[in-house]
Amino acid sequence: MKGHTRVFAILNSDVQVKPATLMVSKVTVKDARYTSILMGTVQAGIAHGVLDAVRAGDIPKEKANALGIIYSVWLDPSILSVPEGEIDHAGLFQVNREATAKVIKKAMRNEPTIDWLLENQDTVTHYFHQLGLDGKI
Repeated sequence: MKGHTRVFAILNSDVQVKPATLMVSKVTVKDARYTSILMGTVQAGIAHGVLDAVRAGDIPKEKANALGIIYSVWLDPSILSVPEGEIDHAGLFQVNREATAKVIKKAMRNEPTIDWLLENQDTVTHYFHQLGLDGKI
């Protein structure tokens, strides 16, 4: 498939989370195994993270039907180099669940603030940019 795949975050094939969450992959999905990991473990983690944010009150329960989320998701394509049966699906699920809940909490609290961003602009290091500066990519 060309382009960036878009799917709704679901708990299962017929159970969509609320707020409706549109996952957009940052990687063009070309491999069935990659698709299964992204649309399985990662998608499940994101779906649970959205519901965790509602449960925690970061997204008001009464607004769950009115809001929508667009979630840009990155799954490193190098995951395909991990032999079948050796991917830590429980860990991958948990990382995506926790990251989703955390980013929603920050978004709903308007974090980071513009003042924080302006104050810290030159001290926050972008991981992949730094790899490039260090000659590692």
